[in-house]
Amino acid sequence: MKDLKIAISGYGSISALGINSEQVWSSYLDNQHYFHRKQFDTSEEWAASLAPEAQDVVSELKKERKYQALDPSVHYAIAASRIATENAQWNNNDEFGVNLGSSRGATETFEKYHTEFINSGNLKVNPLTSPSTTLGNISSWVASDLGNHGPGISHSATCSTALQSIANAAAWLKAGFSSRFLVGGSEAPLSSFTIAQMKALKIYSGLNEDYPCRSMDLSKEQNTMILGEGAACFCLESASKNALGYISGIGYGTEIINHGASLSADAQCLQKSMKMAIEGNSPESIDVVIMHSPGTILGDNSEMKALKAVFGQNTPLLTGNKWKIGHTFGASGALSLEMALLMLKHNHFIQVPYLPEQKQERKLKKVLINAAGFGGTAFSILIENSL
Repeated sequence: MKDLKIAISGYGSISALGINSEQVWSSYLDNQHYFHRKQFDTSEEWAASLAPEAQDVVSELKKERKYQALDPSVHYAIAASRIATENAQWNNNDEFGVNLGSSRGATETFEKYHTEFINSGNLKVNPLTSPSTTLGNISSWVASDLGNHGPGISHSATCSTALQSIANAAAWLKAGFSSRFLVGGSEAPLSSFTIAQMKALKIYSGLNEDYPCRSMDLSKEQNTMILGEGAACFCLESASKNALGYISGIGYGTEIINHGASLSADAQCLQKSMKMAIEGNSPESIDVVIMHSPGTILGDNSEMKALKAVFGQNTPLLTGNKWKIGHTFGASGALSLEMALLMLKHNHFIQVPYLPEQKQERKLKKVLINAAGFGGTAFSILIENSL
């Protein structure tokens, strides 16, 4: 997309790191991970739950009667969108588009209703089962909560969902169909069934070490992915006098896969998405790449090979956040974008504590964010602090 300049005028998130930018940044500055041992039916596993303050926000939201039966993924999206629009000073009477997504959708609610259906004996369901378990729930409820009358779009592109929402919104903005869009991702995957799926793939972490998710560690001998929950939303505008940063490049790539969870050894999809996102920029000008790096042997190694193929000897500083907050599936790209904005604001590169130190030698101006999901679908977003 040539001459791309999309302003980010506000954002909000809830995650294991907290509920506001100050708290989240403080969490990034420590060398702690935010995992705890959580009981899932018959086993205890690592997980990254919402921070206590975020849990309080969701609890207050659920006191509103119409929101009580909603899935946590919808609650998280509503909470994050309220923070984002308030920070951007968008009002309820402002018209804007909403494009939010999730990899899993209404996980907890679907599992609850399905269990009731199986155990009922007469195979009856709750009357609101269908609307309560659809993916469209997320954007429609957010739009309703904000009193918005613009287009509402929900989608799922596995782990690249949040970055794809940005790409879609950018197309609407560039085409002139809308001047403002709320985008992002939300995920609530901490359920026994979802954990069991990841364990069946043999990718879930069983480490009992200081850092049980070894994202970006190419020397690990076992898979170490851990799941986390959260949501992040961003207010995008065609133009803004108070932009927090600008989206200046968007790239995507899809590769032919052998099965639903496969990825080529050198992540061809990520190579394509990164090249497209940084088109017009010299590789040397990219200061940081926030890697997708889920903590699996194949995923981490293939992305590193893709980076070498794109940047050669000029590999930027590399970082990520899954070692700290786990993999939030469809929300992961959005939380990485939040991390990027905070690094640009504070001109401070976040090191991964168990990896060799990388020295920041210049002011941070350009950050590339990667996301890749099941199905061989990748997206990359380039953001800058000024254009």
